[in-house]
Amino acid sequence: MAVTITGLAPDDVAELVEALLTAADACEPTAPELAAVRRELADVLGDALDTLPPALVLDDL
Repeated sequence: MAVTITGLAPDDVAELVEALLTAADACEPTAPELAAVRRELADVLGDALDTLPPALVLDDL
C-alpha cells in the first residue's frame, strides 16, 4: 500500500501520528477494533517518517 501526502511537513505528519494514538487510547474501552485500526495507521505513518532523510539545517551549509 502506498500513500502520498502533500502539503504537510514531517512535523505535521508526526502530529497526526500522535493524534491517532491519542484517539486510539480514548476509544479502546468501547471500540477496541477501531483503536487497533488507528494504531495500525499510526504505525504505518510513523514507519514512513522513519525512512525520510534527516532534515537539512541551513546552519549545516
